[in-house]
Amino acid sequence: MRIVVTGGSGQLGSHVVRRVRELGHVAVPASRRWGVNVATGQGLGAALSGADAVVHCASNPWRPRGTDISGTEQLLAAVATMPRPAHVVHVSIVGCDANPYPYYRAKSRAEELVLAAEVPATVVRATQFHPLVATMARASMVGRAHLALDFAAQPVDVSWVARELVDHALATPPSGPVRARDLAGPEVLTVTDAVTAVRAHDGRPRTRGVRVPTLGRTLRAFAERSNLPGADVRIGGRSFTDWLAGQPVAAGH
Repeated sequence: MRIVVTGGSGQLGSHVVRRVRELGHVAVPASRRWGVNVATGQGLGAALSGADAVVHCASNPWRPRGTDISGTEQLLAAVATMPRPAHVVHVSIVGCDANPYPYYRAKSRAEELVLAAEVPATVVRATQFHPLVATMARASMVGRAHLALDFAAQPVDVSWVARELVDHALATPPSGPVRARDLAGPEVLTVTDAVTAVRAHDGRPRTRGVRVPTLGRTLRAFAERSNLPGADVRIGGRSFTDWLAGQPVAAGH
């Protein structure tokens, strides 16, 4: 099969490209590095030529209106003009429709576009990836204290998510847009849990948690655990603890 991967040079997309090739299929990375700009549609038509499926990983938390919304619109329009529309496997975020954070709102809008499209499509939501949770834990540590936000995550291994996405791409396409089961890792971690694990890994001194008020709609949504999956979830991949054990110690620690 020929599988196009938007955002093919990114954190998730590069894993998807690697997995497709491991299985003996043709992976076509589609990102600016290869002359494709999903936000404007530049190069999309050529990249999609002969494609059986598209794994839509392209995303930009800082400019989501362009990449996530316009890029999804451009992709769906291009797929719809194909003689045999490719199966679009669209990556999203667990709980994006329940949080006013602008990036999440954009991801939710992109989902709506996919689910309203007249092409075969599968929307797959995943929880936060392990590197993001590690970065958040390190950022919350200030000297001998850490900011104990009312936040929990069920982080997931990006390489496992990539394998799941490729499985969807290789499967028989649905007749129209569908939602697949959410993807999540095996552990639920609070901020303090993540800080404790990262601190021990980096060899930092013990920190004391400083409670942070839950102010604003975004923090309240996280405090309500809107970013955790419900019952219809597929659990897999390495735990955060196991993933962290294989990572280098953060520079300067």
